[in-house]
Amino acid sequence: MRFVVLAGGLLIAFSAVAEHEAPVEHLASKLYTLHTAAGDAQLPLEASENLEREHAEITRAVMIFHGKGRNVEGYYKALRSAAPELRHVILLAPQFLREEDAKAHRLPKEVLRWHEGSWSAGWPAESPVAISTFSVIDALLSDLANRANFPNLTTVVLFGHSGGGQLLNRYAIVGTAPAALAAAGIHVRFVIANPSSYLYFTDDRPQPDGSLAPYRGEACREFNRWRYGPLGAPDYVVDPSPEAWQKRESAYANTDTVYLLGEEDTDPNQRDLDTSCGGEAQGKQRLDRGKAYFRYLKGRHAQDFHQQLWFVPGVAHVGSRMVESACGVAAAFDAGRCATQGGDGAN
Repeated sequence: MRFVVLAGGLLIAFSAVAEHEAPVEHLASKLYTLHTAAGDAQLPLEASENLEREHAEITRAVMIFHGKGRNVEGYYKALRSAAPELRHVILLAPQFLREEDAKAHRLPKEVLRWHEGSWSAGWPAESPVAISTFSVIDALLSDLANRANFPNLTTVVLFGHSGGGQLLNRYAIVGTAPAALAAAGIHVRFVIANPSSYLYFTDDRPQPDGSLAPYRGEACREFNRWRYGPLGAPDYVVDPSPEAWQKRESAYANTDTVYLLGEEDTDPNQRDLDTSCGGEAQGKQRLDRGKAYFRYLKGRHAQDFHQQLWFVPGVAHVGSRMVESACGVAAAFDAGRCATQGGDGAN
Protein backbone atom coordinates (compact mmCIF):
# COMPACT_ATOMS: atom_id res chain seq x y z
CA MET A 1 0.00 0.00 0.00
CA ARG A 2 1.17 3.49 -0.78
CA PHE A 3 -0.47 6.87 -0.30
CA VAL A 4 -0.76 9.78 -2.70
CA VAL A 5 -1.48 13.39 -1.80
CA LEU A 6 -3.88 15.01 -4.25
CA ALA A 7 -4.66 18.68 -4.72
CA GLY A 8 -5.95 20.22 -1.52
CA GLY A 9 -3.89 17.89 0.64
CA LEU A 10 -6.27 14.92 0.37
CA LEU A 11 -4.55 11.63 1.19
CA ILE A 12 -5.77 8.54 -0.63
CA ALA A 13 -4.52 4.99 -0.78
CA PHE A 14 -3.41 3.04 -3.83
CA SER A 15 -1.91 -0.40 -4.26
CA ALA A 16 1.81 -0.74 -3.76
CA VAL A 17 2.36 -1.23 -7.49
CA ALA A 18 2.01 1.93 -9.57
CA GLU A 19 -0.44 1.79 -12.45
CA HIS A 20 1.71 2.47 -15.50
CA GLU A 21 -0.51 2.72 -18.57
CA ALA A 22 -0.03 3.94 -22.11
CA PRO A 23 -1.72 7.26 -22.80
CA VAL A 24 -5.18 7.04 -24.32
CA GLU A 25 -5.10 7.09 -28.13
CA HIS A 26 -8.23 9.11 -28.84
CA LEU A 27 -9.72 12.15 -27.15
CA ALA A 28 -13.41 12.96 -27.17
CA SER A 29 -14.30 15.44 -29.90
CA LYS A 30 -15.86 18.12 -27.68
CA LEU A 31 -14.95 19.97 -24.50
CA TYR A 32 -17.51 20.48 -21.75
CA THR A 33 -16.93 23.48 -19.48
CA LEU A 34 -17.55 23.25 -15.75
CA HIS A 35 -17.81 26.35 -13.61
CA THR A 36 -16.56 25.87 -10.05
CA ALA A 37 -15.77 28.11 -7.10
CA ALA A 38 -12.09 27.43 -7.74
CA GLY A 39 -12.32 28.35 -11.42
CA ASP A 40 -13.40 26.88 -14.73
CA ALA A 41 -12.30 23.50 -16.02
CA GLN A 42 -12.95 21.45 -19.14
CA LEU A 43 -13.78 17.81 -19.69
CA PRO A 44 -13.59 15.89 -22.99
CA LEU A 45 -17.07 14.76 -24.00
CA GLU A 46 -18.84 13.00 -26.84
CA ALA A 47 -22.41 14.17 -27.38
CA SER A 48 -24.95 13.61 -30.12
CA GLU A 49 -26.56 17.01 -29.47
CA ASN A 50 -25.54 20.40 -28.11
CA LEU A 51 -26.45 20.61 -24.42
CA GLU A 52 -26.83 24.38 -24.64
CA ARG A 53 -29.62 24.36 -27.24
CA GLU A 54 -33.32 23.60 -27.02
CA HIS A 55 -34.31 20.04 -27.92
CA ALA A 56 -38.06 19.69 -27.56
CA GLU A 57 -37.91 16.35 -29.37
CA ILE A 58 -35.64 14.67 -26.79
CA THR A 59 -37.40 12.38 -24.29
CA ARG A 60 -34.49 10.15 -23.23
CA ALA A 61 -30.81 10.72 -22.43
CA VAL A 62 -28.28 7.90 -22.21
CA MET A 63 -24.86 8.68 -20.73
CA ILE A 64 -22.19 6.01 -20.97
CA PHE A 65 -19.08 5.80 -18.79
CA HIS A 66 -15.92 4.17 -20.14
CA GLY A 67 -13.74 1.64 -18.40
CA LYS A 68 -10.22 1.84 -17.05
CA GLY A 69 -8.74 2.32 -20.54
CA ARG A 70 -10.65 5.62 -21.03
CA ASN A 71 -11.43 4.57 -24.64
CA VAL A 72 -14.44 6.83 -24.92
CA GLU A 73 -14.63 6.48 -28.71
CA GLY A 74 -15.26 2.72 -28.50
CA TYR A 75 -17.98 3.04 -25.89
CA TYR A 76 -19.66 5.94 -27.69
CA LYS A 77 -19.59 4.06 -31.00
CA ALA A 78 -21.14 1.00 -29.34
CA LEU A 79 -23.85 3.16 -27.77
CA ARG A 80 -24.73 4.74 -31.12
CA SER A 81 -24.84 1.29 -32.70
CA ALA A 82 -27.11 -0.01 -29.94
CA ALA A 83 -29.60 2.86 -30.12
CA PRO A 84 -32.79 1.79 -31.93
CA GLU A 85 -33.27 5.38 -33.10
CA LEU A 86 -31.81 8.77 -32.25
CA ARG A 87 -34.62 11.17 -33.06
CA HIS A 88 -35.82 11.34 -29.45
CA VAL A 89 -32.55 10.44 -27.70
CA ILE A 90 -29.41 12.32 -26.72
CA LEU A 91 -26.25 10.27 -26.20
CA LEU A 92 -23.40 11.44 -23.98
CA ALA A 93 -19.98 9.99 -23.12
CA PRO A 94 -17.67 11.89 -20.74
CA GLN A 95 -13.95 11.07 -20.70
CA PHE A 96 -11.97 11.07 -17.46
CA LEU A 97 -8.30 11.46 -18.37
CA ARG A 98 -5.20 10.57 -16.43
CA GLU A 99 -2.12 12.74 -15.97
CA GLU A 100 -0.19 10.84 -18.65
CA ASP A 101 -3.00 11.41 -21.17
CA ALA A 102 -2.82 15.17 -20.69
CA LYS A 103 0.97 15.13 -21.02
CA ALA A 104 1.03 12.94 -24.15
CA HIS A 105 -1.58 15.02 -25.95
CA ARG A 106 -0.18 18.34 -24.69
CA LEU A 107 -3.56 19.37 -23.44
CA PRO A 108 -4.17 22.87 -22.11
CA LYS A 109 -4.00 23.24 -18.35
CA GLU A 110 -7.77 23.82 -18.19
CA VAL A 111 -8.52 20.18 -19.10
CA LEU A 112 -9.27 17.97 -16.11
CA ARG A 113 -6.98 15.05 -15.32
CA TRP A 114 -6.97 12.52 -12.47
CA HIS A 115 -4.18 10.64 -10.76
CA GLU A 116 -4.10 7.05 -11.98
CA GLY A 117 -7.52 5.39 -11.53
CA SER A 118 -8.82 7.75 -8.87
CA TRP A 119 -11.58 9.03 -11.19
CA SER A 120 -13.47 5.71 -10.91
CA ALA A 121 -13.82 6.11 -7.13
CA GLY A 122 -15.07 9.70 -7.18
CA TRP A 123 -11.85 11.26 -5.93
CA PRO A 124 -11.12 14.85 -6.96
CA ALA A 125 -9.10 15.68 -10.06
CA GLU A 126 -5.40 16.35 -9.70
CA SER A 127 -5.77 19.58 -11.70
CA PRO A 128 -6.74 22.22 -12.71
CA VAL A 129 -9.40 22.16 -9.94
CA ALA A 130 -10.03 19.51 -7.29
CA ILE A 131 -13.48 18.53 -8.54
CA SER A 132 -14.85 15.05 -7.87
CA THR A 133 -16.01 12.91 -10.77
CA PHE A 134 -19.30 12.80 -8.87
CA SER A 135 -19.59 16.58 -9.19
CA VAL A 136 -18.91 16.29 -12.93
CA ILE A 137 -21.84 13.88 -13.26
CA ASP A 138 -23.97 16.26 -11.19
CA ALA A 139 -23.18 19.09 -13.60
CA LEU A 140 -24.07 17.04 -16.69
CA LEU A 141 -27.32 15.89 -15.11
CA SER A 142 -28.18 19.45 -14.11
CA ASP A 143 -27.82 20.51 -17.74
CA LEU A 144 -30.17 17.73 -18.80
CA ALA A 145 -32.66 18.83 -16.14
CA ASN A 146 -32.76 22.34 -17.63
CA ARG A 147 -36.35 22.50 -18.86
CA ALA A 148 -35.58 25.43 -21.12
CA ASN A 149 -33.44 23.12 -23.26
CA PHE A 150 -35.02 19.74 -22.56
CA PRO A 151 -38.71 20.45 -21.86
CA ASN A 152 -39.88 16.90 -22.62
CA LEU A 153 -37.08 14.81 -21.15
CA THR A 154 -38.57 11.99 -19.06
CA THR A 155 -35.77 9.42 -18.66
CA VAL A 156 -32.03 9.49 -18.03
CA VAL A 157 -30.01 6.28 -18.16
CA LEU A 158 -26.49 6.21 -16.71
CA PHE A 159 -24.61 3.20 -18.10
CA GLY A 160 -21.15 2.30 -16.82
CA HIS A 161 -18.94 -0.65 -17.73
CA SER A 162 -15.93 -1.93 -15.77
CA GLY A 163 -14.29 1.16 -14.20
CA GLY A 164 -17.34 3.14 -15.28
CA GLY A 165 -19.50 0.59 -13.49
CA GLN A 166 -17.47 1.11 -10.33
CA LEU A 167 -17.97 4.85 -10.65
CA LEU A 168 -21.73 4.47 -11.11
CA ASN A 169 -22.19 2.09 -8.19
CA ARG A 170 -20.68 4.67 -5.85
CA TYR A 171 -22.40 7.62 -7.54
CA ALA A 172 -25.81 5.95 -7.36
CA ILE A 173 -25.31 5.75 -3.61
CA VAL A 174 -23.93 9.23 -2.84
CA GLY A 175 -24.79 11.38 -5.89
CA THR A 176 -27.04 14.38 -5.26
CA ALA A 177 -28.37 15.24 -8.72
CA PRO A 178 -30.61 12.16 -9.27
CA ALA A 179 -32.95 13.26 -6.47
CA ALA A 180 -33.28 16.68 -8.10
CA LEU A 181 -34.10 15.06 -11.44
CA ALA A 182 -36.73 12.86 -9.80
CA ALA A 183 -38.30 15.94 -8.24
CA ALA A 184 -38.47 17.45 -11.74
CA GLY A 185 -40.28 14.40 -13.08
CA ILE A 186 -37.24 12.80 -14.75
CA HIS A 187 -36.71 9.11 -14.06
CA VAL A 188 -33.12 7.94 -13.54
CA ARG A 189 -31.86 4.41 -14.20
CA PHE A 190 -28.40 3.09 -13.36
CA VAL A 191 -26.91 0.28 -15.46
CA ILE A 192 -23.86 -1.13 -13.67
CA ALA A 193 -21.98 -3.55 -15.91
CA ASN A 194 -19.07 -5.83 -14.94
CA PRO A 195 -17.36 -3.67 -12.28
CA SER A 196 -14.36 -5.04 -10.38
CA SER A 197 -15.80 -4.12 -7.00
CA TYR A 198 -18.80 -2.64 -5.20
CA LEU A 199 -19.38 -0.46 -2.16
CA TYR A 200 -20.58 -2.53 0.80
CA PHE A 201 -22.36 -0.83 3.69
CA THR A 202 -21.26 -3.27 6.40
CA ASP A 203 -18.39 -5.66 7.17
CA ASP A 204 -20.21 -8.58 5.53
CA ARG A 205 -18.51 -10.23 2.56
CA PRO A 206 -19.24 -13.39 0.55
CA GLN A 207 -17.99 -16.70 1.91
CA PRO A 208 -16.81 -19.75 -0.09
CA ASP A 209 -20.16 -21.48 0.50
CA GLY A 210 -22.12 -18.55 -0.95
CA SER A 211 -23.25 -17.14 2.38
CA LEU A 212 -22.40 -13.69 3.73
CA ALA A 213 -20.59 -13.12 7.00
CA PRO A 214 -18.44 -10.45 8.66
CA TYR A 215 -15.02 -10.29 7.02
CA ARG A 216 -12.15 -11.46 9.20
CA GLY A 217 -9.18 -10.32 7.17
CA GLU A 218 -6.96 -8.63 9.73
CA ALA A 219 -4.21 -8.26 7.13
CA CYS A 220 -6.52 -6.30 4.81
CA ARG A 221 -7.07 -3.00 6.56
CA GLU A 222 -8.66 -1.34 3.52
CA PHE A 223 -11.42 -3.92 2.90
CA ASN A 224 -14.06 -1.56 4.30
CA ARG A 225 -12.47 1.75 3.34
CA TRP A 226 -13.59 3.73 0.32
CA ARG A 227 -13.99 2.42 -2.49
CA TYR A 228 -14.93 -0.91 -0.88
CA GLY A 229 -16.80 0.50 2.11
CA PRO A 230 -17.96 3.83 3.55
CA LEU A 231 -14.92 4.67 5.68
CA GLY A 232 -12.80 7.56 4.44
CA ALA A 233 -15.16 8.63 1.67
CA PRO A 234 -14.27 11.65 -0.52
CA ASP A 235 -15.19 15.14 0.69
CA TYR A 236 -18.08 15.08 -1.80
CA VAL A 237 -19.84 12.88 0.79
CA VAL A 238 -20.74 15.68 3.17
CA ASP A 239 -22.28 13.67 6.01
CA PRO A 240 -20.28 10.52 6.90
CA SER A 241 -22.39 9.61 9.95
CA PRO A 242 -23.81 6.07 10.33
CA GLU A 243 -27.33 7.50 10.17
CA ALA A 244 -26.60 9.16 6.83
CA TRP A 245 -25.18 5.93 5.42
CA GLN A 246 -28.29 4.03 6.52
CA LYS A 247 -30.44 6.51 4.61
CA ARG A 248 -28.20 6.23 1.54
CA GLU A 249 -28.42 2.46 1.59
CA SER A 250 -32.20 2.47 1.86
CA ALA A 251 -32.50 4.99 -0.95
CA TYR A 252 -30.08 3.02 -3.14
CA ALA A 253 -32.00 -0.23 -2.65
CA ASN A 254 -35.07 1.57 -3.99
CA THR A 255 -33.39 2.91 -7.15
CA ASP A 256 -34.01 1.61 -10.65
CA THR A 257 -30.66 -0.17 -10.93
CA VAL A 258 -29.78 -2.96 -13.34
CA TYR A 259 -26.65 -5.00 -12.68
CA LEU A 260 -25.60 -6.24 -16.11
CA LEU A 261 -23.12 -9.13 -15.84
CA GLY A 262 -21.35 -10.98 -18.63
CA GLU A 263 -21.77 -14.70 -17.98
CA GLU A 264 -18.23 -15.32 -19.23
CA ASP A 265 -16.59 -12.57 -17.16
CA THR A 266 -15.08 -15.20 -14.90
CA ASP A 267 -11.32 -14.86 -15.37
CA PRO A 268 -9.62 -14.30 -11.97
CA ASN A 269 -6.50 -13.16 -13.82
CA GLN A 270 -8.12 -10.69 -16.24
CA ARG A 271 -5.67 -7.81 -16.63
CA ASP A 272 -7.97 -5.04 -15.35
CA LEU A 273 -9.51 -6.99 -12.48
CA ASP A 274 -9.01 -5.49 -9.02
CA THR A 275 -6.83 -8.09 -7.29
CA SER A 276 -6.14 -6.04 -4.15
CA CYS A 277 -7.21 -7.66 -0.89
CA GLY A 278 -10.20 -5.29 -0.79
CA GLY A 279 -11.29 -6.50 -4.20
CA GLU A 280 -10.53 -10.17 -3.47
CA ALA A 281 -12.65 -9.97 -0.31
CA GLN A 282 -15.68 -9.57 -2.60
CA GLY A 283 -14.99 -12.70 -4.68
CA LYS A 284 -12.47 -14.19 -7.07
CA GLN A 285 -13.85 -12.74 -10.32
CA ARG A 286 -16.42 -10.26 -11.58
CA LEU A 287 -19.39 -12.56 -12.16
CA ASP A 288 -19.20 -13.98 -8.64
CA ARG A 289 -18.68 -10.52 -7.15
CA GLY A 290 -21.77 -9.17 -8.89
CA LYS A 291 -23.96 -12.09 -7.84
CA ALA A 292 -22.75 -11.83 -4.25
CA TYR A 293 -23.40 -8.09 -4.05
CA PHE A 294 -26.93 -8.52 -5.38
CA ARG A 295 -27.63 -11.24 -2.79
CA TYR A 296 -26.19 -8.99 -0.09
CA LEU A 297 -28.43 -6.03 -0.88
CA LYS A 298 -31.54 -8.07 -1.57
CA GLY A 299 -31.09 -9.92 1.72
CA ARG A 300 -30.86 -6.64 3.61
CA HIS A 301 -33.92 -5.09 1.94
CA ALA A 302 -36.81 -7.52 1.79
CA GLN A 303 -39.13 -4.54 1.32
CA ASP A 304 -38.78 -1.79 -1.29
CA PHE A 305 -36.03 -3.53 -3.25
CA HIS A 306 -36.33 -2.51 -6.90
CA GLN A 307 -32.95 -3.48 -8.31
CA GLN A 308 -32.51 -6.14 -10.98
CA LEU A 309 -29.83 -8.63 -11.98
CA TRP A 310 -29.46 -9.39 -15.70
CA PHE A 311 -26.98 -11.70 -17.41
CA VAL A 312 -25.45 -11.38 -20.88
CA PRO A 313 -24.72 -14.87 -22.25
CA GLY A 314 -21.49 -15.56 -24.12
CA VAL A 315 -19.79 -12.28 -23.19
CA ALA A 316 -16.71 -11.82 -21.02
CA HIS A 317 -15.13 -8.44 -20.21
CA VAL A 318 -15.87 -6.64 -23.48
CA GLY A 319 -17.65 -3.32 -23.10
CA SER A 320 -18.91 -2.98 -26.68
CA ARG A 321 -20.51 -6.42 -26.64
CA MET A 322 -22.21 -5.68 -23.33
CA VAL A 323 -23.64 -2.40 -24.62
CA GLU A 324 -24.76 -3.84 -27.97
CA SER A 325 -26.27 -7.03 -26.51
CA ALA A 326 -30.03 -7.48 -26.35
CA CYS A 327 -29.81 -6.96 -22.59
CA GLY A 328 -27.73 -3.80 -23.01
CA VAL A 329 -30.21 -2.35 -25.50
CA ALA A 330 -33.15 -3.21 -23.23
CA ALA A 331 -31.46 -1.62 -20.21
CA ALA A 332 -30.40 1.57 -22.00
CA PHE A 333 -33.35 2.14 -24.32
CA ASP A 334 -36.24 -0.01 -23.03
CA ALA A 335 -36.24 -1.62 -26.47
CA GLY A 336 -36.74 -5.36 -26.79
CA ARG A 337 -36.18 -7.65 -23.83
CA CYS A 338 -33.33 -9.25 -21.95
CA ALA A 339 -34.09 -12.99 -21.96
CA THR A 340 -31.96 -13.58 -18.87
CA GLN A 341 -33.33 -10.79 -16.68
CA GLY A 342 -34.80 -11.56 -13.30
CA GLY A 343 -31.89 -13.46 -11.76
CA ASP A 344 -31.44 -13.56 -8.01
CA GLY A 345 -27.69 -14.18 -7.79
CA ALA A 346 -28.25 -17.53 -6.12
CA ASN A 347 -26.29 -19.60 -8.62
